[in-house]
Amino acid sequence: MPRMQTKFLAGPSAMLAMAVAAALGGCTGLTVSEPDPNVAATSTNIASLSDVVKRNPNDPQAYNVRGAVLGRAGRNDEALQDFNKAVSINPSFAQAYANRGLVYRQMKKFDLALADYNKAVELDPAYAPAYLGRGMVYRAQGNAMQALTDFNKAMELKPDNAQAYYNRGLLYQAQRQHQYAIDDFTTSITLSAQQAEARVARAQSYLATNDGQAAANDLDEAVQVEPENLQAWTTRGLAYERQGDKEKAAASYAKALTLNKDYEPARKGFARVGGRPGQSYQPF
Repeated sequence: MPRMQTKFLAGPSAMLAMAVAAALGGCTGLTVSEPDPNVAATSTNIASLSDVVKRNPNDPQAYNVRGAVLGRAGRNDEALQDFNKAVSINPSFAQAYANRGLVYRQMKKFDLALADYNKAVELDPAYAPAYLGRGMVYRAQGNAMQALTDFNKAMELKPDNAQAYYNRGLLYQAQRQHQYAIDDFTTSITLSAQQAEARVARAQSYLATNDGQAAANDLDEAVQVEPENLQAWTTRGLAYERQGDKEKAAASYAKALTLNKDYEPARKGFARVGGRPGQSYQPF
């Protein structure tokens, strides 16, 4: 299942913002995405942020910002240390609790994640990312109604939150309410056109409702938005396989196998459509 995750948020105060911007070479966009090995935070940036921490040892936001970047790099233990320090300095720092909850959620320590998201909501009832993150924990635990309540609240607070619509769509999809899912994925795509995940998810619901052409159209766009998306290529193979286009299906499965040669759904699909290893295929 595709995933569009919540983000670490690192919004520094004015004074600290200047220091962080200098540390990052003038970059002031401090909303930091989830860890991704292909776009991990650089050691140079982390070192610069460590200098900011040294110059601001009692500023919780300095630790929160560095923790967010460490989290993006997948350095969870170090990120947790920074968020722990941030909330020890300022026990009312809702953003740091939500960021720490995100790390715990990624580590599948759901009880700890829920405790942090609950604390963030208690401290700031208008903080949409905490509801979104908590909803994702509830969804992972199979608590559909609680997840739905939180996703709805996140949208109420931040109507342009593509991730909230995407995650609510996944919730509907799991319950086979595919039209509701398609509607939410459509809104998510409208709000965040450069993400492939919502297109892949919408395509899966189209396939479940036997609209193979709509699914294929979504997946054509998904693989152009994110050419290295394994799930997009594999699902595209399935869509074209169901359309009877074995050439495009084989090409899609073959591309998926170049991304992960051991990915079983792509291996099986490639075999089903008569794909031949070493042969060249045209995906478009």
